[in-house]
Amino acid sequence: MIVILGLILFLIIVWIAVYNSLIGKRNQVTNAFSAIDVMLKKRFDLIPNLVEIVKQYTNYEQSTLTKIVELRAKATSGAVSDTEKAGLDAELSTAVKGLMVTVENYPDLKANTNFLNLQTTWTESEEQIAAARRTYNAVVTDFNNAIMMFPGNLFAGMLSYTKIDVLATAEEERKNISAKELFNS
Repeated sequence: MIVILGLILFLIIVWIAVYNSLIGKRNQVTNAFSAIDVMLKKRFDLIPNLVEIVKQYTNYEQSTLTKIVELRAKATSGAVSDTEKAGLDAELSTAVKGLMVTVENYPDLKANTNFLNLQTTWTESEEQIAAARRTYNAVVTDFNNAIMMFPGNLFAGMLSYTKIDVLATAEEERKNISAKELFNS
């Protein structure tokens, strides 16, 4: 009788430990994505200033500036899912990187103190976003491992936990950069 009670008590303790571990890992994923969200908001707040300064100094194609503003508005509307927000983030990054490359053709803008400060802040923001993405991917990998390995996989099914995708680099950003093309543009 004592052996059976001991075994039942052991199973209850294991169940509680695995359950709490899975809940904790799920909360870490949510927290890590929230950190990315905070960094993206910081970046989104920089965009109107960036667009305004570039408008003042350039004859840059208005449609590109409009696209950047529209992407920012859509991303900050609150009506998008986390997956859609990640996609908008990738589109926005590409658009702003193109804008920054084009700025090279405007020496007055490149020398403007406000623009230089904004560009530095933008770079810092991008580095913080990259660090938050790395943290998110590490936490997601830990969560996925926990729900796919025994005994977590037994409890994950009961909790309806499914695998979460890590954030991937956009295909455009994986391409090799040609220094020749950059200097000839």
